[in-house]
Amino acid sequence: MRTPTSESLFEPPGLFEKEKPEKTDTLYFEKQQWAKKIVVAGVDEAGRGCLAGPVVAAAVIMPEGLRIDGVTDSKKLSKANRVKLREHIQEAALAWSVGLCSPREIDTLNILWAAMEAMKRAIESLSVTPTMVFIDGNTAIPGLKVPSRTLIKGDFRSHSVAAASILAKTYRDDLMETLHDQFPAYGWNTNKGYPTAFHYNALRENGITPHHRQSFTLDKPLIS
Repeated sequence: MRTPTSESLFEPPGLFEKEKPEKTDTLYFEKQQWAKKIVVAGVDEAGRGCLAGPVVAAAVIMPEGLRIDGVTDSKKLSKANRVKLREHIQEAALAWSVGLCSPREIDTLNILWAAMEAMKRAIESLSVTPTMVFIDGNTAIPGLKVPSRTLIKGDFRSHSVAAASILAKTYRDDLMETLHDQFPAYGWNTNKGYPTAFHYNALRENGITPHHRQSFTLDKPLIS
């Protein structure tokens, strides 16, 4: 952080934060690694807060210098834009992969470490081996054999992580829509397994399925 001086004390608050390249250039962190001939992968997960379904992670290695317009945190995008961008990412990526942890694994490991394990599986499944991994969040992945760096709000700050967030989100959404066909009472085609009033009421009326996370609170009172 810049140390205030007699000149900077009178500058508008937040001026330097707005000008920091890592806050305006989503390839900033990648460029630092590419300059050293390092192969960068981004990794992110989706579904951590759900009552049902797996936690899904995706890892992506994008070509050096490539930025796909519109790629950002998947939660900021409409479904249509996520699907469109997924196609562009998969076509352009040097490698991409997906890793999952099942509801039973979540119950055994807890959701944080299950998410870490899903990310580790995604990275280890890449057809190209990265030499640096950017991880969304502030938790390092245990047992990862590749150098890594955590990035808080990485899906907003790093193009590689944002691309991974889109692949993880779209893959999981598609999976939950498929599971909805088997268990239509829970509304997974719309809530994707997240804790909504409809989902809690469906649990009250129909009980749990094999896809529910039994370590989560599933018995909220009936909500109208």
